[in-house]
Amino acid sequence: MNVIKTALSLIAGLSAALIAYSAFFVRGDLGGVMAYLRARGALRRLRESGTPEQVAQGQAQLQALGQQVGDPALAAQLIPLALTVGLLVGALVWWAFSRRQSGTPRTDIQERMVYRLAHRKGGRFTLDDLRAASPLTDEQARAVTARLLDLGRLTRDGDTFRLP
Repeated sequence: MNVIKTALSLIAGLSAALIAYSAFFVRGDLGGVMAYLRARGALRRLRESGTPEQVAQGQAQLQALGQQVGDPALAAQLIPLALTVGLLVGALVWWAFSRRQSGTPRTDIQERMVYRLAHRKGGRFTLDDLRAASPLTDEQARAVTARLLDLGRLTRDGDTFRLP
């Protein structure tokens, strides 16, 4: 699980850093980016059916639009900020997975598994039924049935458990 946690944290952090860098590169001007993409599509169509002079003029206009939209100097200055954003996102993903792993197992979920099995089996089941029909280990199955017996939510008849 540690490899998965590390890989997901790295992917999320690097993705966030790249997105932040991209936003800084275009100064947050999404409309300018869309205009550039439309102009690039128009130039592609112009290359197929236009004259060489029209293509050269279209390329010059596209380059001028690209210079207006993008600001590489600002983006280069803000690389540390983009990396900090990526580091924070990666740390947040790491923390979320660590919190999930270190948490104590929720007993109410195990109890609900036992109740559902008991209702499906008509109110009676055995430990073998519980092992076969749930992801609980032998140890967990014994612990949850013992806890439910202590609380009076189950009664035991030999090897069979039943709802009261």
